[in-house]
Amino acid sequence: MNALILFGLFALFVLLRVPIAIALAGSSIAVILINWGFSSFTLLPDILYASIAKFTLLAIPFFILAGVIMEYAGISRRLINFANVCVGHFKSGIILVTVITAIFFAAISGSGPATVAAIGGILIPALVKNGMRKESASALLASSGAIGIVIPPSIAMIVFAIVSGDQLNISIERLFLAGVIPGLLLGIGFIIAAIYARKRDLLNHVLPVNEVAATIETREKATPKEVFRAFREAIWGLLMPVIILGGIYGGIFTPTEAAVVAVFYGFFVGIFIYRDLKISQIYRILYESGVQTAVIMLIVSAASLFAYIITTEEIAKSIADSLLSISSNPIIILLLLNVILLIAGAFIDAISAFYIFVPILIPVILHFNIDPTVFGIFMTVNLAIGLFTPPVGINLYVACGIGNVKLHSISKAILPFLISAIVVLLLITYIPELSTFLPDLLNVR
Repeated sequence: MNALILFGLFALFVLLRVPIAIALAGSSIAVILINWGFSSFTLLPDILYASIAKFTLLAIPFFILAGVIMEYAGISRRLINFANVCVGHFKSGIILVTVITAIFFAAISGSGPATVAAIGGILIPALVKNGMRKESASALLASSGAIGIVIPPSIAMIVFAIVSGDQLNISIERLFLAGVIPGLLLGIGFIIAAIYARKRDLLNHVLPVNEVAATIETREKATPKEVFRAFREAIWGLLMPVIILGGIYGGIFTPTEAAVVAVFYGFFVGIFIYRDLKISQIYRILYESGVQTAVIMLIVSAASLFAYIITTEEIAKSIADSLLSISSNPIIILLLLNVILLIAGAFIDAISAFYIFVPILIPVILHFNIDPTVFGIFMTVNLAIGLFTPPVGINLYVACGIGNVKLHSISKAILPFLISAIVVLLLITYIPELSTFLPDLLNVR
């Protein structure tokens, strides 16, 4: 009965387009009132505060701040230029530029929507100029931006490590490293899907003749001097993920400390090296990162309350037992989990999904002795796909705003990218070595 009320109310709120944080908190409070009465409200401040008063969670606001700083510092423009110089002369060079730049920026921001916002304004017009419809170009940006929560550093993986806690005992460092190969595979899949979409668009003669001129043109192969010049401009941005990940795996600092280092590094590069970052912009930078952080922390606290109800009312155990009763074949169970997470990702954000589903799925994972690293990665990839899955995928809305296209139009154009991402997801799910190879090679536990 409690499970029906909890999930029923949550589903109703989502369908009514109530903000996710309010939907999570509202359905949880309803169950608390029914079972424990008004006197139990004294528990709420303790639960909500305890959910965000964790040292590890400090990495989230600092990684968000670092991403905003690097955007204002002009790093995205320099990364795009460097990628264009390296691969822009290929037949589908602009597609390669888009995906490579998304991967670069993902390794800085750790956020999907931030990646789309940072590079979309330059690359969507360039893709249109080179033969893609605005819908297809926007779909490529929306899907490529999802790599942001798979390639380290990843805010989503930090949350997963916190939520899974002592039950799985998996480190953020191992998850970061495990996301590298899956992230690159997603990039390859999106390149293939984009090449198909571009050929289809050209065959249908849909390129507008009066489209806004692109920032990047199809170009001749760059000379070594041009490559070196572009590399010299982009090197400070390229070094950022090297410093972050190198420091973490070298034992110099923790992921949380790495996020703080990234902020100071970003300010130094923006003010003293590139000189694109002005002191007058600092207030705006702090404001933007503060708003993003507040939204995430509100979701974390509401989702923690939801997870508390799931655990204390033994809802997680009941649902896990039901899943285990469906089949004893781990292949079938993993396929079922993917379907559940793909559907959930289309309606709720990754952070909420982790808090809702990790307590439910951990008993299933332990029962089948599935590697926690693989579980963390295929769950993250599932929720990354949700970022560009209609009707609620947030990357779609960001790309629609930048590309000036309608949601129903981009929803049709996103199909090839969804198919390629699901193929990669199945490979990650059933070939665990794709996730565990790098962590095991470097003996990161």
